[in-house]
Amino acid sequence: MVYVVFLVVILIVAVVVLSIRIVPQQKVGVVERLGKYSRLLTPGVNVLVPFIDNVRVFHDLRIQQANVPPQTVITKDNVQVQIDTIIFYQIVAPEQATYGISDYVYGVRNITTATLRQIIGNMELDETLSGREKISSNIRLALDEATEKWGVRIERVEVLDIKPPSDIQEAMDKQMKAERNKRAIILEAEAAKQDLILRSEGDKQSKILKAEGEKEARIRQAEGLRQAQELEALGEAKAIMAVAEAEKTRIEKLRSAGLDERVLAYRSFEALGEIAKGPANKVFLPSSVADTLGSVGALGELFKSKG
Repeated sequence: MVYVVFLVVILIVAVVVLSIRIVPQQKVGVVERLGKYSRLLTPGVNVLVPFIDNVRVFHDLRIQQANVPPQTVITKDNVQVQIDTIIFYQIVAPEQATYGISDYVYGVRNITTATLRQIIGNMELDETLSGREKISSNIRLALDEATEKWGVRIERVEVLDIKPPSDIQEAMDKQMKAERNKRAIILEAEAAKQDLILRSEGDKQSKILKAEGEKEARIRQAEGLRQAQELEALGEAKAIMAVAEAEKTRIEKLRSAGLDERVLAYRSFEALGEIAKGPANKVFLPSSVADTLGSVGALGELFKSKG
């Protein structure tokens, strides 16, 4: 009796264990009931019907990568190149990934290989070496069209490496070296040309500045000379005005002493003679003064006799 109870307990525990399934995050399980698709097991605790429900497969919903073996393909200009690619994909419909294709990873690799041969066959070597983005885009378009029914979404296609034959690689290296040398020579010549241009421009600017400086110096010198002449003429004019003012005062004093007009005229001529002694002074006499010139000598004798 004890053995029977023990067996029943063990059976119950086994049924419970088989009935409960814990699914980790980002994974799902495909459940079949009596061989037919039933439902999906989501992350967390799930209960199954023992001996009736069966988990066919678990799928990882994270983005995964599939390395495509390096493929040797022939370009349009009959050059063999080796291309290494990698595919990033994600399962979006687990039931289609289970029943739509037996092995979606293998299918993705085969489609990538076939598409790669077709793409490279329509491209020349130079275009192939510089057309990684174009190759990746065309492969992804072909994969998207095929994997749509498999429940797989292609996230990204990357061309890791493109290797031409060794002899072509060596020729390309020599060409690249010659091209670099050519660019270096051109840059050196351009630098020398630019240096000459800058030197000429600097010499030109220096001459212009020197000429401007000399011009400014001459202008300032002429301006200084003009101002000096003006000041000198102004000084002489002030001196003449002072002499004339003094003579005017002397004549007024003589007039106040009762001297006649002839004496005053003689004194005026003497003052004019002193004024005319300056090198820059000219004295103009009106015609009326000529009438009094005849008496100038007599006036002079008069003053000499009186001492």
